[in-house]
Amino acid sequence: MDFSGLEKLSLVDFDDKITCTLFTAGCNFRCPFCHNGELVLHPELSPKLNWDEVYSYLERRRKMLDAVTISGGEPLIHPDVEEKIAAIKKLGYMIKLDTNGSFPAFMKHLVESGLVDYVAMDIKNSRARYAETIGLKSFDLTPIQESLDYLLGDHVDYELRTTVMEEFHDEESFKDIAAWVKGAKRYFIQGYKDREGCIEHGFHMVEKEKALRFRAILEEAGIKASLRGYD
Repeated sequence: MDFSGLEKLSLVDFDDKITCTLFTAGCNFRCPFCHNGELVLHPELSPKLNWDEVYSYLERRRKMLDAVTISGGEPLIHPDVEEKIAAIKKLGYMIKLDTNGSFPAFMKHLVESGLVDYVAMDIKNSRARYAETIGLKSFDLTPIQESLDYLLGDHVDYELRTTVMEEFHDEESFKDIAAWVKGAKRYFIQGYKDREGCIEHGFHMVEKEKALRFRAILEEAGIKASLRGYD
C-alpha cells in the first residue's frame, strides 16, 4: 500500500494537536458527497507517494508535529496499512485513524496493539437511510454496530461525526442517530461544502440554525455535540 496524499499541517483534525494527514486510496463506500472522489472511484489512477520520502519527512518534523492522521478513502481496506502505522508510531507520533467503521476487527486490532490513539468514525445517517447515504443499494449495518459498540465501550479516545446535507439529513435522522449512539462522549455535526473533488455535486449545506436543532436532539440524549465547519 502506498499513500496517495499528504496534508502537511492541520490544527483542527485532532483536538489541539499539530497534525499531518496521510490519505490512502480506495473505499468500500460510494458516498455521493465524498470530497475525495478520485481516491475513491479511481484508486488505480491516484498518486503514489514514495514511502521513503514520506517517512523521511515525518522523521524530520518530529519536533514540530504532534500526531499523524491516517485517512482516506477508507484506510482499513489495506491490511498492510498496519506496517506503515507501526513505522510512524515508532517515530513517537500519536496516531489518529479516520474510518467509516466497516472493519471493526481491524480497528480493534490496531487499538489493542497500541498503534492507534484516537478514532474518528463516521455515522453517515440514521439506520434507515444508511445505504442511501453511502451510495449503495443495500448495506448490512452489523460491522458499523460492532465498531460503534467498541468505541462506546471507551477502549480508546474517539469521536463520532456526521457530515450533514439538506438532501440526506433531517430531525428524524438525528432522533434515530441519538437513540443509536446514546452514551457517546463526543459528536461532531459537520457542515458540507461542495468541492471540486466531490463524487457528485448539487447537494446543499444544512443551515446553521437547523444544524443547531440537530445538536439539541443529540444533547437531549446526553451526547456532547458540537458543530464543525460552521462560523
